[in-house]
Amino acid sequence: MDLLLEPVSYEFMQRALATAVVASVVCGVLSCWLVLVGWSLMGDAVSHSVLPGVVLAHVLGIPLSIGAAALGFLAVALIGVVRSTSRVKEDAVIGIVFTTLFALGLVLVSVTPSQTDLNHVLFGNLLGVSRSDLVGVVVLGALVLAVLLLKRRDLTLLAFDPTHAYAIGLNPRRLSALLLGLLALTAVVALQAVGVVLVVAMLIIPGATAYLLTDRFQVMLLVAPAIALVCGVTGVCASYHLDTSTGPMVVLAQGAAFALVYLLAPRRGVLAARVAAARRRRQLVSRPA
Repeated sequence: MDLLLEPVSYEFMQRALATAVVASVVCGVLSCWLVLVGWSLMGDAVSHSVLPGVVLAHVLGIPLSIGAAALGFLAVALIGVVRSTSRVKEDAVIGIVFTTLFALGLVLVSVTPSQTDLNHVLFGNLLGVSRSDLVGVVVLGALVLAVLLLKRRDLTLLAFDPTHAYAIGLNPRRLSALLLGLLALTAVVALQAVGVVLVVAMLIIPGATAYLLTDRFQVMLLVAPAIALVCGVTGVCASYHLDTSTGPMVVLAQGAAFALVYLLAPRRGVLAARVAAARRRRQLVSRPA
């Protein structure tokens, strides 16, 4: 208990924990749809593409979340336009757009005043979260969660069967646009926690971990944010006691959770599969001829 309670005695750690919890839960819920739709690369693209917006917001003296959201939406729009007006495949378009925007962000960082801390932009600055930053994260996180919960049935049908969704009167194109918009906002939420580079981990690992544990999507929507929440608190507390970078420790905790599930999951874990295969071989050998 002392290990858990000691960090909470400091106000900056309270803000860090609150930010990590909100970002983890929001990313955990959204990651379920990203994993099922197969948009892992899209999450990577949007998270990297917000870098120039963050830098421009810093230069203009406006909230970083505004600049990040603007570039996130711009990246989504550019990917959609190029994909629909050329013969280039989607994965190539995503690679072109996000690498170009990310390179633009790095160039802008190199020419901005020295007060811009590249490490904080790229890898987050949980311990430096201010009250206004925390309020922004909570507001955006609540907005994303509210929309996901209200549209969860439509988005779930889009993930499993877009043809059926169209047949019953839904517009898969609009639902995809909505999901991409929520992805851009979620990247902004997680940006403060783990930075541009590691946002994709928070957007993918919880959903992938939950996917190995259950076949039911409704259960997955509970398991993924729960895993992300535990890993977020664990990562922040571990970084305090080990004196390490906070954002990467959160992602490292999520990676460790995935590794444990990958190996030890009751039905789909590697070890469980090998035990089941060995049991079947023994049964075949023991059968009478």
